[in-house]
Amino acid sequence: MARYTGPVCKFCRREGLKLFLKGDRCYTEKCSIDRRAYPPGQHGQARSKYSEYGSQLREKQKVKRIYQLLESQFRVSFERADREKGITGENLLRGLELRLDSLVYHMGFSNSRRQARQLILHGHFQVNGRSVNIPSYVCSEGDQVVLKEKSRKIESIVQSLESVDRRGVPSWLELDKQIFAGKVKTNPGRSDITMPIQEQLIVELYSK
Repeated sequence: MARYTGPVCKFCRREGLKLFLKGDRCYTEKCSIDRRAYPPGQHGQARSKYSEYGSQLREKQKVKRIYQLLESQFRVSFERADREKGITGENLLRGLELRLDSLVYHMGFSNSRRQARQLILHGHFQVNGRSVNIPSYVCSEGDQVVLKEKSRKIESIVQSLESVDRRGVPSWLELDKQIFAGKVKTNPGRSDITMPIQEQLIVELYSK
């Protein structure tokens, strides 16, 4: 499976905001965007002015990087959202939030979506009592995500759960740390997605 394995802090600098791609590091003074709040590269400190197309492309790149997806994966998510009833942009964000790797991250079992994806691929989680090792698996309202009993002493998971209160669990999710389980209480609404995303720009880009 293709995946990006290079440095990710430059993505935050390119987009001009914290994308929380490095877990706990993003909350410390070591965060790269706090130290160098300008885009990477030789001309990073020069002023940039985007065209309409450039703004749309920049928005798509930002959302891809937040959810750690490659272009083909992101396009599949968009096409699925476009087929659903309702507003395409909101469908897209809801589908991305309901991916299993996003849920594992939001529930506090991992410090980043990248780490969540690795844990899922290694078979550490069950959804509604069945093992699932597909990070792109889309959950729905009422689904329960449980960490397998044999995985409950993994140090990275224990540490992540200990620090989950700092990050917080979204109101549309429920976490029970005692039994290492989380539940989708309701599908997320647009107001539940707090990252500064202009999804309409992405719809306009793909509609060209």
